[in-house]
Amino acid sequence: MKSAVVLLPGLNRDRDMIAALTKISGKAPQTVWQTDTEIPDVDLIVIPGGFSYGDYLRCGAIAARMPVMQAIREKAEKGVMVMGVCNGFQILLEAGLLPGALMRNASLKFVCREVKLEVSNANTAFTRGYAPGEIIRCPVAHHDGNFFADAETLKRIEGEGQIAFRYAERTNPNGSINDIAGIVSERGNVLGMMPHPENLIESAHGGIDGRALFSGLLGLAA
Repeated sequence: MKSAVVLLPGLNRDRDMIAALTKISGKAPQTVWQTDTEIPDVDLIVIPGGFSYGDYLRCGAIAARMPVMQAIREKAEKGVMVMGVCNGFQILLEAGLLPGALMRNASLKFVCREVKLEVSNANTAFTRGYAPGEIIRCPVAHHDGNFFADAETLKRIEGEGQIAFRYAERTNPNGSINDIAGIVSERGNVLGMMPHPENLIESAHGGIDGRALFSGLLGLAA
């Protein structure tokens, strides 16, 4: 699997994502900078977590308007897999590549802990490595992860199977509507999620629950 990781000022999970992709695919991802207007021929583009541009204006609002995002949009329209984790999810929403919005956590506090996730739809490219309804562990670290969508949008994404992950076993850390933790685009090739699967892919992390997301993509690209 050929991949690329987007670098933006303020992101701090890029090294984690690069390490995970390298370890699982056996190939180091290429890196793409904010001002790049072209992206190499890859199977997967990842926008990692952090605090792009200091989360000024709104989380992801400035990053979503960088030249690289137009290049990502063009790749997504051609069917290339795109994944945004945490701040990356916020950026994808701000860029209009996914529906809905992420608001301040219901507690109004930064949350950093492990949660449980239910695989709501195991038929997406990103969840194919899991069983339907499987419960996995995954860490979160965010201040604005409270997913919200208006009633019409919510009905549509629920009805069309666009919910990839939900917070399970009463571990919702942010108040997200319907316990939504991750969604995919209508076409299914863009995923946004708040939890960090890249931080639970080997025994040194205390578990490998996040690994199947990446290995499932690897099998798809093989």
